[in-house]
Amino acid sequence: MSKQTVTIKELARELGISKSTVSRALRDSPEIGEETRRRVLELARARHYSPNPFALSLLNQRTYSIGVIVPEIANPFFSSVIGGIEDVAYQRGYQVMIYQSHDAYEREVSSTRHIASRRADGLLISIASGTKEYEHFKELAESSIPVVFFDRAAEELQTHKVLVDDYGGAFQATEHLIREGCKKIAHISGHMNLAISRNRAQGYKDALIRYGLEVRDEWIVTGEFKHEVGMEAAYQLMALRQRPDAIFAASDRIAIGAHSALRQLGYHMPGDVALMGFSDLAISSLLDPPLSTMVQPTFEMGRQSAELLLDMVESKKPPILFETRVLKPELMIRRSSQKNSGV
Repeated sequence: MSKQTVTIKELARELGISKSTVSRALRDSPEIGEETRRRVLELARARHYSPNPFALSLLNQRTYSIGVIVPEIANPFFSSVIGGIEDVAYQRGYQVMIYQSHDAYEREVSSTRHIASRRADGLLISIASGTKEYEHFKELAESSIPVVFFDRAAEELQTHKVLVDDYGGAFQATEHLIREGCKKIAHISGHMNLAISRNRAQGYKDALIRYGLEVRDEWIVTGEFKHEVGMEAAYQLMALRQRPDAIFAASDRIAIGAHSALRQLGYHMPGDVALMGFSDLAISSLLDPPLSTMVQPTFEMGRQSAELLLDMVESKKPPILFETRVLKPELMIRRSSQKNSGV
């Protein structure tokens, strides 16, 4: 007959100490005193404790592997970030396990558990659009598996984060359209449960307000960061009685879809409608007309995220303070938005 599974929580309750203390004692952490370690190990043996995917409690050394979860590997933004992560990981002797959530919360949880079961030393993640609960990350932290967020972060969790100045970039992008003479600027946004979407939308709105232009609800369309969303949103916007004279898309993938729809509808860019993206995918410069956008330092984002994570993995003590690093995007002006260029 199999023995009933005992959890770290039950061990902690019986000993009258925290779950994190039990986890660190089982991992032979130098933070734990010898008497506490002895009590924890004796009770664990007596209760036939064995690790589950989130505990990794009997692991006494690093595996020199880290997990990375991205919404979609095929997205050039994330493939560039992964390149930066792998660059640092290789230099420091770590292997990288890459997973994709397909922007689904359930797949993200499943991937997180699998990474834990493989005894990875840490996790780097850009959360899925559908992620609204963060218990799977809290469980990793309780088991002393560090997590670092990049691009899309769980705001309320205390750990390192490497982000882009989404608000400032969106303000600058919208300001550029205004300076090109656009007065009726629409915005195609990502899901609003993501901080990057909220920050970019707020930057767009504040730029309009700053220059005395109208913020109209019908000119703001929300969806996923996908080509198809950009197409459908552009059709919707251009069917309005008061159609916009410019569109700022929250990502290049959205903007590329809008670009395709505007061409199909027969609108000239930028003469009829100026178009602006965010991220600078490689294909953006090859469109006709080439797409104006905000360039994000994706490779550097990956490098800094990996450095922060591996510093935590290799440290004998948890960090006293967590960093949120905010990288600056740069305005890349191309013909899709240059109303005043004479082109």
